[in-house]
Amino acid sequence: MSKRQSAKYKLARRMGENIWGRPKSPVNRREYGPGQHGQRRKGKMSDFGIQLRAKQKLKGYYGDITEKQFKKNYFEASRMKGDTGQNLIGLLERRLDAVVYRSKFTPTIFSARQLVSHGHVYVNGVKCNVASRLVKPGDEITLGKKAQEMALVAEAQSLPERDLPEYLSVDGTKTTYVRVPTLDEVPYPVKMEPNLVVEFYSR
Repeated sequence: MSKRQSAKYKLARRMGENIWGRPKSPVNRREYGPGQHGQRRKGKMSDFGIQLRAKQKLKGYYGDITEKQFKKNYFEASRMKGDTGQNLIGLLERRLDAVVYRSKFTPTIFSARQLVSHGHVYVNGVKCNVASRLVKPGDEITLGKKAQEMALVAEAQSLPERDLPEYLSVDGTKTTYVRVPTLDEVPYPVKMEPNLVVEFYSR
């Protein structure tokens, strides 16, 4: 399990965007970066800087997964047929923790990873504690009995700021992964630019 090394909202402030669309995000109050020099960092960015920013934003959105994991997803996406950027989004949305989060079983992607790693999530009836596992169309993801009674899950399901995407079929605490989504179908609260991520890695 990867460990988050920095405060999650620090990333949102560095990007100047409410990456996860959370109402408590400090970006809602101030859009400049953290630290005493945060307000002075508005210089013109180079092409490399723009690409790096797009990569950090996408990587951070999925629970700040490690660079090694993210790069592995990119190379896998580049070997697949079709558009590499779309393939990358498809792979990230197939992660088990992402599916748990999208299904509104947890309020954040970070708590989704924790729920999986603590063994509360089942894939096709078999317990799975690997957050990076890729699910396939037709797979059924369910919560264990203990998880179904958690206040965290009840809170997540009542959140107004997130809609259930069409590529998941959710019935209470059971989700069926219908298909791999395209970029347009993924309900990101901010604009994601996987094409810039592809440019970053293909330099």
